Amino acid sequence: MTEVEIEKENAAIAKAYKELLKVSYQTLSKEDKKLIRHAFEVAVDAHKNQRRKSGEAYIFHPIAVARIVAQEIGLDATAIASALLHDVVEDNPNYTIADIERLFGENVARIVDGLTKISSLKKDLDVSLQAENFRKMLLTLHEDIRVIIIKIADRLHNMQTMEAMRSDKQVKIASETLYIYAPLAHRIGLYNIKTELEDLGLKYTEPEVYNDIAEKMQDSKEEQDAYIKSFSKVIENSLNKEGLKYEIKGRPKSIFSIRRKMLKQGVSFEEVYDKFAVRIIYKSDFENEKFLAWKIYSIVTDHFTPNPTRLRDWISSPKSTGYEALHITVVGPKSRFVEVQIRSERMNEIAEKGYAAHYKYKNQNDKEDNLDLWINKLQEALESNETDAVDFVEQFKLNLYSKEIFVFSPKGDLKSLPKGATPLDFAFSIHTEVGMKTRGAKVNGKLVPLSHELQSGDRVEILTSDNAKPNSNWLDYATTARARSKIKSALKEDVKLIAEEGKEILRRKLKQLKITLNESSVNELVNYFKLSTSLDLFYRVGIGTIDNSKLKAFASSRSNAFVSYFKNKIRRPDVPKDIDKDEITSKYDMLVFGQGEEKLNYKLANCCNPIPGDKVFGFLTINDGIKVHKKNCPNAVSLQSNYAYRIIAAKWIDSTQQVYTSQITLSGLDNLGLVNDITKLISQNMHVNMKSISFTTDSGVFTGKITLEVKNQAMLKKLIERLKKINGIDKVSRV
Repeated sequence: MTEVEIEKENAAIAKAYKELLKVSYQTLSKEDKKLIRHAFEVAVDAHKNQRRKSGEAYIFHPIAVARIVAQEIGLDATAIASALLHDVVEDNPNYTIADIERLFGENVARIVDGLTKISSLKKDLDVSLQAENFRKMLLTLHEDIRVIIIKIADRLHNMQTMEAMRSDKQVKIASETLYIYAPLAHRIGLYNIKTELEDLGLKYTEPEVYNDIAEKMQDSKEEQDAYIKSFSKVIENSLNKEGLKYEIKGRPKSIFSIRRKMLKQGVSFEEVYDKFAVRIIYKSDFENEKFLAWKIYSIVTDHFTPNPTRLRDWISSPKSTGYEALHITVVGPKSRFVEVQIRSERMNEIAEKGYAAHYKYKNQNDKEDNLDLWINKLQEALESNETDAVDFVEQFKLNLYSKEIFVFSPKGDLKSLPKGATPLDFAFSIHTEVGMKTRGAKVNGKLVPLSHELQSGDRVEILTSDNAKPNSNWLDYATTARARSKIKSALKEDVKLIAEEGKEILRRKLKQLKITLNESSVNELVNYFKLSTSLDLFYRVGIGTIDNSKLKAFASSRSNAFVSYFKNKIRRPDVPKDIDKDEITSKYDMLVFGQGEEKLNYKLANCCNPIPGDKVFGFLTINDGIKVHKKNCPNAVSLQSNYAYRIIAAKWIDSTQQVYTSQITLSGLDNLGLVNDITKLISQNMHVNMKSISFTTDSGVFTGKITLEVKNQAMLKKLIERLKKINGIDKVSRV
């Protein structure tokens, strides 16, 4: 770099630093500014020889993360300094945690240590690195919530500056973001950041979908602004008459949430009716907040008819993220549904800043903070470390995005549970002992099964017995991480006892077959019986499902099993060109894998049934070779996030001969001859074969399912377009 360029860059760094101080949400004292300045100087020194992939000086990254922490999340000087230092120990061997503690004190050192621990992980192929990484991160939750918040800010800035990366890296990072970081931001109450993370996640996992929706939203922006103006005009007079100080804003829904609606309801972009929300933010002192919210509610509903099923009152009972607001959906001008959100300035600040705003207002509202309550509740789930890392993260995730219901105990106490919770979840939320001894439950005075789904407003009573104990069915009934982890550890104890007996039985039986029970023979047995652990093996022997005859069959096929065991190790299978492929690839070389476009054995995943032309990737399983999934498979985000090292690039190269099975569903208005029109159209299409067809009609509306054999995606698309044109058909979609 020339001297002029270096000077320019230094000026830009100084400017970025000044901006950081200027935009801080918290008022910074002299001491605070001193701490931040010191952190900035150390960060500049530590990263002086580093550059990012894009070529800019690395120091811009910690400054940007600190700015998100200061401005968008609104944390204090300790967090801002920690954000500036978050990569120092990891990236520069000259600085240790002890140095940070000496220079900045215990708090900053603890946060930086937490952030460094999350990043430094050894490569270990048998465990999902990413899930281990997430587990480590989640375990820092109850140490200092600021660790997670800075990690989310770090991830947000990485997502905003990902253009220079390789596309496979982009997909991996975006999948992780959708899988864990966006739900975490949601749970901590950082709704703006959650929305941006979701949109950026979609931008890199499904770019075509993202760009398509973004363009359409841009096109409809003018019309949307005009609509919000006409909506506001109608209610402004009434609001002014009451002497209220307020502002009305329109907010477009996020691209990600529109995409989710399109998928969930099976509709196109044009058919999504609530693409934006109207927000009324009013000024109020703390005492009159509730009263004014309902006053505004009554003014809005005087002018526009509300949808009675869509009222959400988070003012009387706030969400456990701390979110407070009234949400109503009304029929606005031009008979369109509009979501109206009513919030005071305080509620709006909490919705935008989450955790930080809570503490700003905490002295006014003395209840124990919801976030603290939630972290305490999760403590037990976090501490049960025995579970496999992926299980742990999946379980934890259940608690992040869940919508809430409110139920009453027999004494009338209000308890918040995730939507879909059962009496068993309620029992464990009261106390572990109550959960363990549950015999049955009454909801609103009636006996119900333990699998009964609770609804908001239910009164729940748990019946206990000293003889009751968890059984494996309970895992089907429990949905919360707390209940599931308690049930699992209780069941594990039982399994361990049986497995210990099973191990001894197996030792005796193998001795008769002249096989020694050791690590090698146990591995062979686990693989032979398609189990995942030695505990499974001993347990099954203990309960008798693996008996003498099965063990004899194992002994006779031992040499073959030995060969296949090594073939199936977690490695990319190296398949010779002339090997006899399984049925799918025996005649046709349609799918190729990896950079070298190799032809390998594979199976198509049942969860998404890919066909030629679909965008796909390969996933290396432990016992089942390569499974091919569609890029938009429901499990794709989880796989790409937890097992990125097992993902193999895959693409179709030729699909001229082979046929694939695909299913489509149709719905519409029933009329005479409709089935005939449909079958005629399909049979006229030379390249498509109909395997099965079923139609049901109900009060003039029909739904149908057709199983077809097609050669590729293009043919299927063409057929779906033609079917849509048949008179009476409303929707056609691929299953």
